[in-house]
Parts: sequence; structure tokens; C-alpha cells
Amino acid sequence: MNTERRTQWLRGVLDLCVLGVLANGEYYGYAITQRLEQAGLGHIKGGTLYPLLARLEEAGLVTNRWAVGEQGPGRKYYALTEQGQRTFEEQAGEWMLFSKHVVNLIDQKGEE
Repeated sequence: MNTERRTQWLRGVLDLCVLGVLANGEYYGYAITQRLEQAGLGHIKGGTLYPLLARLEEAGLVTNRWAVGEQGPGRKYYALTEQGQRTFEEQAGEWMLFSKHVVNLIDQKGEE
């Protein structure tokens, strides 16, 4: 797949994808990147993820807390706020409708 195109697509939905991960519970940064990679989105670098998390936090969608690590340094855990949960549900619905339209258009294969 064209890496540049994939990057552009991901840029448009990464916020929603991170909200989706956090809709399933509290995660630290590395665990978020692992979950995104497991979902097929490829490796997301910390230089991409952490500024995104900071923007989501500034917007009131995400909160964080530090926790002592069991076998290492402390970790910063991220979770959705109530506003974040509402925003995720709204944006997920909008994305599902939008992606359905795109799939329908692609499946037409040039038909009119």
C-alpha cells in the first residue's frame, strides 16, 4: 500500500481511533500504540501519539494519572472523561456513516 496515502488516511482518523481505544478502559501510552498496531493501523510513534493525547486532554476529552510501575518506572495512564465518551460516540457514528458512503461509492466500480 502507498505509505503516504495510508499516512494521510490515518491522520484523519487517529484521534477517533485513540478515543476508541480509551473507550475500552484506561491505558498508558505504549499500550495505546500496541492496541492501534494490533488493530492493523501500523506502528504509531510516540512523537505522534503524545502530542495527540495532549490535544485531547486540553480539549477536555481525556484525563491522565500517574501510577507506580510494578517492575519499573511509573506510567502515565489515560482515560476518557464523560465529555470524551460522548464525543467518541458522536464521532464514531459520524465516521461509520461516512465510511459506509465511501465503501458504497467504491463498490459501484464506476457504475452510474
